[in-house]
Amino acid sequence: MLRYSESLKLSIISRCVNENESYRAAGRPYGIDHSTVRRWVARYKAHGAVGITKKKLKHYDADFKLSVLQRMWEDSLSYRQTAVLFNIHGSQCIPDWEKCYEIGGIDALTPRRRRKPRSMPEPPVPKEPDVPQSDEAKSREELLAELNYLRMENAYLKKLKALTQEQPVLRKHKSSKR
Repeated sequence: MLRYSESLKLSIISRCVNENESYRAAGRPYGIDHSTVRRWVARYKAHGAVGITKKKLKHYDADFKLSVLQRMWEDSLSYRQTAVLFNIHGSQCIPDWEKCYEIGGIDALTPRRRRKPRSMPEPPVPKEPDVPQSDEAKSREELLAELNYLRMENAYLKKLKALTQEQPVLRKHKSSKR
């Protein structure tokens, strides 16, 4: 999104207000769309030079948001008209407020607390290498568990060896079918 200086905005607004130039004709030399010029003029008429100054992002409280929505509904205003009336830069937040209110009521309009970004996590503390215990220091259950694990590993390796010895035979058999 392009940012325009306040002096440029004021010169274009004065061309529209004082010289009765159309929005399209006033914005054309600068490559500015007529809807943008119309929004600037509406803000200027409603709030003066303050209406076109750059604003920092502002977080509105739930009561303000509700009053904006109620005024919009009572007067049948568009989102853009409501934004100009309350000097809210960016009318796209008002439909979001309306959706939140319809879903969750006034509680949904309360601003969410934004958390500070987490700093880098501390690196994990390296574990001390496991020092193998002697067989005398291990309990009976630990020795039985280790024995079962070694038996399973031995059986797996025997099966793997048997399969790898059969594999060349299977390949020859498959290739002859082709």
